Amino acid sequence: MKLTRKLVLARAKASDLDSVKKLNCWYVSGISIFREIPNIEVLTLSANQISSLEPLGQCLNLSELYLRRNHIQSLAELCHLRHLSRLRVLWLAENPCCGFEPADYRLTVLRNLPGLRKLDNQVVTEEELTQALEKGEEISSPPAPIPNSTSVPSEAETESDPLNYSMEETNKIREQLGMKPIPRDKFPSFSLPRDAGLTLGKRRHVLDAVLLLLKELDVEELQVVHRTAENRLRTLRKYGNQANFFLHGIR
Repeated sequence: MKLTRKLVLARAKASDLDSVKKLNCWYVSGISIFREIPNIEVLTLSANQISSLEPLGQCLNLSELYLRRNHIQSLAELCHLRHLSRLRVLWLAENPCCGFEPADYRLTVLRNLPGLRKLDNQVVTEEELTQALEKGEEISSPPAPIPNSTSVPSEAETESDPLNYSMEETNKIREQLGMKPIPRDKFPSFSLPRDAGLTLGKRRHVLDAVLLLLKELDVEELQVVHRTAENRLRTLRKYGNQANFFLHGIR
């Protein structure tokens, strides 16, 4: 049973939700709905935008949980899963919380979830469990909630803002996308940073790389790119009509 962002389950009756055992969810960033699905046993949430596991603490029957490619920043989120005594399979790889030391990450996960039989598609061994007790980091509390931010975009965000492109860069991108170039007399004048030449050069290489890599992605990966691009577009539109002008061109 596959779901979209709006989660069709939200319309279901409570009795229906109680009977749900397996789910494969796409296009979700929040998972609060799972507080209402306590009997779920197998849950696939890979390649979404999930950052908190707190709602899953209600799913006491959960035995398999797939979270690959999400936005989980801290292993402290494992606190929400520690009392899920039936959890045997967890796939957490390709999240920011996995860090750069696979061995340390794995031992920490097993220290806090010793009931796992398979982690990231690899069987857990008795030797690993023994090492986890000695070397794994014990997590005592979940991460503090992140407050909503209403601040203006950071310097890093504005540096990659399409409004900072020159007319030549803009028309090159439009040509690659099969769009007509914007005439010189119609191109708006934007203020560029003093080091715009270097910044534009970097962006050009990034764009070329992205366009090439798109050809290598499968359907699931392209859907992730599509969602990310849509989120970026929504952010840009908050900052005025100039962004709309650049992105959609002259009609």
